[in-house]
Amino acid sequence: MGQHKDTKLISIGNSQGIRISKPLLQKYRFIDRLVLEETDRGILIRKPDEDNRFSWEETFKAMAQEQEDWRDLDVTLMDGLANDDA
Repeated sequence: MGQHKDTKLISIGNSQGIRISKPLLQKYRFIDRLVLEETDRGILIRKPDEDNRFSWEETFKAMAQEQEDWRDLDVTLMDGLANDDA
């Protein structure tokens, strides 16, 4: 698909980072933000999604991974605020 290029880690204060060449930044339209996504093969660097909202499928997967307890949601829904016409 694309070319592979070894890149050295550089020191940035107390952290480390990588340099991305200007042609690659322009090619993929990285302007001020990018996303680092862990994959089975390593880290994928990509543009942020135009629509930052999770799909329902992604939301349910994230909830399952977090194993959050939503049993008290019904209490919140029944607190009467939904009927407030203010």
